[in-house]
Amino acid sequence: MVWEQRFAERKADARRPENPVCYTGGVRTCRASCKQTVRSAATNSSSADAANGRIAPLPLLRIGSGPEPLRNRLREFWQYREVLYFLAWRDVKVRYRQTLLGVVWAVLQPLLTMLLFTIFFGKLAGMPSDGVPYALFAYAGLLPWTFFANAVTNSGESFLANPDLVSKVYLPRMLIPSAAVVACLVDFAIAFVLLIGLMAYYRVAVTLAALLLPFLILLTALLAAAVGLWAAALNVQYRDVRYALPFVIQIGLFASPVIYPATLVPEPWRPLLLLNPLTGIIEGYRSSLFGLPFDWMALGASAALTVTASLYSVRFFRRVEAHFADMI
Repeated sequence: MVWEQRFAERKADARRPENPVCYTGGVRTCRASCKQTVRSAATNSSSADAANGRIAPLPLLRIGSGPEPLRNRLREFWQYREVLYFLAWRDVKVRYRQTLLGVVWAVLQPLLTMLLFTIFFGKLAGMPSDGVPYALFAYAGLLPWTFFANAVTNSGESFLANPDLVSKVYLPRMLIPSAAVVACLVDFAIAFVLLIGLMAYYRVAVTLAALLLPFLILLTALLAAAVGLWAAALNVQYRDVRYALPFVIQIGLFASPVIYPATLVPEPWRPLLLLNPLTGIIEGYRSSLFGLPFDWMALGASAALTVTASLYSVRFFRRVEAHFADMI
């Protein structure tokens, strides 16, 4: 029959090295991508097959999924860094759109809180402040704490606030909560200007210890990104997180040395306070800004806990992110 002859010709044509066919898991794909593989197989075929005019069978290529190395994720994250800047700038513009005071809110929140703490804890309760004016002492603690609290809250809600970015657009999903942290850095920089003004008003001189300040800011941002990434991934699975997170952050304000110095805690309870990574970070801010002695043990513990939290958050995020589009 004619159709049998044509079928035999097409089958023979498909087995020629000039027209290779690649089968990936049983699905016929592009021929050009595996020409080199077929030609190598034909070259290495036995002389007996070549004498008889037979071609060695085409190799079977299978593509399977496996765990992607972390370095590939980080490389992809760096390649999409412009998207990170765009998302962060979008968050900043949306936050202050149609507001009367605009970016002034970034200063009012820690400023008004500092005034309340100064009145009730500094004046009425007589809270010690390590020889620093209590207003300046409280503001130096509120500055990193406010940044951390806002960054964790915003990044924890980032996936639910941007469902289309999760389900309809391809990009490294870690960019979405990370952009919320970068956006809060803008508020941190604005509020830091007021801290410089307070230091000038109280005539507090800057020492060489201020050189450690960039490291402390980076450590705070890394800790906020780690906790925010974990909270964002958990929030997609369990919507209770959005209600529990503000409560936990409120408790964290009193569990961190924001309104009191770490030296106020009795010595037997001091190791328990060091389990909070913000303890060494906040005390480090005050030591760096006011020239106080550094508690290197607390700072080292905070750095170790921050790195551990970052590694755990990334690992947890990689394990659950494949199901985000189905659950969001």
